[in-house]
Amino acid sequence: MSYSESPCLRCVGKGFFHWGFFVIFALPHVGNVLRKNLLFNMLRIEQLRDHKETVLAGLQKRHFSQAETLVNKALELDQKRRETQVALDNTNADMNQRSKMIGALMKEGKKAEAEEAKQATTVLKNDAKELEEALKVAEQELFDVLVLLPNVPHESVKAGKSADDNEVVFEVANLPTLPETALPHWDLIQRLDIIDFELGNKITGAGFPVYKGKGAKIQRALINFFLDEADKAGYTEIMPPLLVNRDSGFGTGQLPDKDGQMYHATEDDLFLIPTAEVPITNIYRDVILDEKDFPIKNAGYTPCFRREAGNWGAHVRGLNRLHQFDKVEIVQIQHPEKSYQALEEMRAHVEGLLQKLELPYRVLRLCGGDMGFTSALTYDMEVYSGAQKRWLEVSSVSNFEAFQANRLKLRYRDASKKNVLAHTLNGSALALPRILASLLENNQQPDGHIRIPKALHKFTGFEVI
Repeated sequence: MSYSESPCLRCVGKGFFHWGFFVIFALPHVGNVLRKNLLFNMLRIEQLRDHKETVLAGLQKRHFSQAETLVNKALELDQKRRETQVALDNTNADMNQRSKMIGALMKEGKKAEAEEAKQATTVLKNDAKELEEALKVAEQELFDVLVLLPNVPHESVKAGKSADDNEVVFEVANLPTLPETALPHWDLIQRLDIIDFELGNKITGAGFPVYKGKGAKIQRALINFFLDEADKAGYTEIMPPLLVNRDSGFGTGQLPDKDGQMYHATEDDLFLIPTAEVPITNIYRDVILDEKDFPIKNAGYTPCFRREAGNWGAHVRGLNRLHQFDKVEIVQIQHPEKSYQALEEMRAHVEGLLQKLELPYRVLRLCGGDMGFTSALTYDMEVYSGAQKRWLEVSSVSNFEAFQANRLKLRYRDASKKNVLAHTLNGSALALPRILASLLENNQQPDGHIRIPKALHKFTGFEVI
């Protein structure tokens, strides 16, 4: 996931090799497709077995307090699962051998010995059934532990605890200086009558604004501008569904991690999307690609829905945090050796949008404690609000390496015809609410008008509000 209405929703991103291991869950409501993919996903436990200390060191960067307990438990359960599998294999082999023996004994007329072998086979069949049930239990128990483990951060990620520890990798030299009479966007919106929060509250509830007049037109202008720029950058536009099933939510890591933060249509067990990342990336669930297919680049505009929009306060007033907002998302499916080059390209793309919108911005590399559950490396882009005198997050660009691909069973055939997990990336390009807030605040003119950046003129049809 990219743009987050609250930090806990971050996903909600050179050729470095990453020892992360990848998990799948087996809660009672998991989909049938995921159960069928059990053995495939279980193979990633090998990374945990072979590189336990590297994994623990990575999770320590996240300040994930349960890491050692869960990792040790997973290894213990994996050992139990493997021992049960060996016992089942041996029992089946013994049973097959005795079955062949029965036929030979009958041909030789040794009925008593054949009957004895039949009885032994019956016992083995019962033993096999018990072992099969024990194996299912062992796999389920292992699932339940692995699903609690987040992705292991990339080696370049620092080990901070919170947003205060994020690393600033770029910041514009000059911040806007506005007159003392400058207003925050929620006051500008009311004066200009372009967005109605009270009407949205009447129709739906808090966090669902109604855009009208030039407010609606500038929303549409921003969406078209972002989509056009994505098209120029080689992204294929996708218009996906706004509801996804549970398997899709699991595939990109929203479920079960953020189950309570998504709007849930309980009767059909469908979820309103928190970002276009979810349906677009799931296009490639259960797909085997060829190396020549890379890179796969998709972009899509959708409304986005977040239940947990935060508590009331100045930092969430107006457009700063909403339950429903619009966003253009960019997604890449990449070869593992090129995913970090792609991450830098995606970051540059988002920076280019902010530059064309003439907005003051900075780029942060997130520390381990502030990264989302599925991310290996994330850049946040923040825009400076002159009226609020604070930085507003407007985009996250993340590389998930193979974490999502393992859940999705998204692979490609390499030169040796071996199936290998692909890498997935995504980024907001861009989320609209805080972009619009910054445009309104930073472009206030002495006469009370709002100047529209030149890049949007052909989309808005007007140059001032």
